[in-house]
Amino acid sequence: MIGSQERAGHDGLERSGTLARMFLAAMRRHDRAAVLLHHDGVKWRETPDWRFERQVIRALQSVNTSLPETPSPAPEWAPGPLLKSHERTRPPLGWPRDTDSLCPRCVVETRNAILRGERDLADLLDGRLGEIKARIAEEDGRILIRKTCPEHGVFEDVLSIDPEFSRVIESRYPGRDFRTLGDELIHRHGTSSIKYGRGAVLTIDLTNRCNMMCNPCFMDANQVGYVHELTLDEIKQILDDSISFKPRRQMSVQFSGGEPTMSPHFLEACRYAKEVGYYAVQAATNGLRFALEPEFAYAAKEAGFDLAYFQFDGVSNDANKHRHISNLFDVKLKSIEVLHDAGIDIVPVTTLVNGVNETQVGPLLDFVLANSDKMGGISFQPVSFTGRDEGITDEDRRRHRYTISHMAHELQRYYGGKIDPYRDWYPLGAMGGFTVLADHLRALNGPDQPSFGGLCCSCHPNCGSSVLLVANRRTKVWSPITQFFDMERFMKDIALICDTGRGKKLTLAQVALSFLRNFDGRKAPAGMTLLEFLKLFNGKMGGSLMKKEMEQDWTVLWVGGMWFQDLWTYDFRRTEMCVIPYGTQEGEISFCAYNTGVGWRQIVENMHMVARTKDWFETRGRHKIYAGDRPMDVPGVRKLPVVSDAPQPVPGAHVTACG
Repeated sequence: MIGSQERAGHDGLERSGTLARMFLAAMRRHDRAAVLLHHDGVKWRETPDWRFERQVIRALQSVNTSLPETPSPAPEWAPGPLLKSHERTRPPLGWPRDTDSLCPRCVVETRNAILRGERDLADLLDGRLGEIKARIAEEDGRILIRKTCPEHGVFEDVLSIDPEFSRVIESRYPGRDFRTLGDELIHRHGTSSIKYGRGAVLTIDLTNRCNMMCNPCFMDANQVGYVHELTLDEIKQILDDSISFKPRRQMSVQFSGGEPTMSPHFLEACRYAKEVGYYAVQAATNGLRFALEPEFAYAAKEAGFDLAYFQFDGVSNDANKHRHISNLFDVKLKSIEVLHDAGIDIVPVTTLVNGVNETQVGPLLDFVLANSDKMGGISFQPVSFTGRDEGITDEDRRRHRYTISHMAHELQRYYGGKIDPYRDWYPLGAMGGFTVLADHLRALNGPDQPSFGGLCCSCHPNCGSSVLLVANRRTKVWSPITQFFDMERFMKDIALICDTGRGKKLTLAQVALSFLRNFDGRKAPAGMTLLEFLKLFNGKMGGSLMKKEMEQDWTVLWVGGMWFQDLWTYDFRRTEMCVIPYGTQEGEISFCAYNTGVGWRQIVENMHMVARTKDWFETRGRHKIYAGDRPMDVPGVRKLPVVSDAPQPVPGAHVTACG
């Protein structure tokens, strides 16, 4: 039965007379809107008829906002009705601002005392050990974080080299997702507990063993002196726990490590994640096993493995030399070939360290564009000094620090302004606006609505930002979407459409009109029409707008920057909004709280280690490790000579996950 507010909204639209007739006419014209855009051999031109539809949506929204909002639907997976834009909370933003942080020295001392048994774990949960206040402020054209520990003094680091870029990113943040409900046994980590959001990527470390000996390394794989490796029952329990509370969220399950393909349970873990109901399974992998055993890629695909989150630091062997395999780039090319042939998607993941591979940003994106038939984008991850590099000196930390603002300006420089830092970059959380629309439409399907909420990356705007590109696989033409599509206005349209809630038919019509008014064919790359763009967008939303069609020539590429925290940049307001939780034997823990922060990784792994490394080797044998600046012997891969005087790697950090 239609509620009184909903009925009033529909009746108001129907009584609007001229507006209703204009709206119905616009719907009829929308079916042929794409052909109204034509190319005259020089550039794309727009017919005057498009102005009519733009007038319609402005008039429609004027009436829409004057009528009562329809109550939001309350799907079973959610802890309550779907949030309207004005119901979403926001963390403190802007600057100067104060926040809660950590002392880089106190934290290490406290963690080590717990590991030695000198302090109780309860002290960490209840005592706020190592926590200090921090101030984020603009100074000399940079955004800095500064904090003072009574015992260890002042700590300072750079968050951004462009305050205006940071201001734009924060201004585009749409707000937090739901608060979690019924998760008391899952999120129980004191001030490090996750409080908001449904998550985007659930990371599960299958093993801390690895077949490489990288420096940098996020988890200090192979060198901590013990083996931490999940049993199949533990993997299943973690996945079962992940759907035990609300919001029951659709995430991409990411198996990580170490090197996750070394786990004897990798294939069965992929299968079980699909059985639980997750639609996407990925792995943060160096790809070596796929190059060595191509048949393993086909077995993984059959088991449900969808995407390789693929360690990839540069487009030459020299650019990868800090990984200590002299022909690593050639091996990576072999892995890409094998994964693609098996039908597995690939997203390269690059850790950016100033003075190591920051010059590779442009060439790496060139590589992805040239291989857009195999890759769905690239994840750049500015350095986080943790793991093997937690003891980095202040001098080295300042020299090698790299931020998302550095990356945005490097891409602007490399492409001569084609990618604009202020027009094209949006916080990762802004993509949650598309999930809001998809959730709203699916909730109107009655009993056919899904039992999971859509994947929603609603993280803090300082956690990361991204650019969306369209690329033609055949012609190699590409462009930022925001070059020809007013994304900022579109997201405001979507917020208004979902807030007012006028039923599925009117919602879809308004979305179509919003596409029409925000698409500028004159600025689109050759061959990109409104209809083609709508198909791409619909595909990324899982067919929420219309029947999903397989991509042809055109695709959407995601160029992301995900900056994980370390002890110098730590902000608890980011931790509590984490969308990349680690699933562990001790519940789900924020990515940054697990890998940096108070050091939950070391605590959990020590609590649940299965053997000392020495004992493991004696009973099970040593696994193969590729290192020592030597080449890998892989069929079909050239073998470069060993260079005995290879330069030593500089400190940095390796991260293994993103939304």
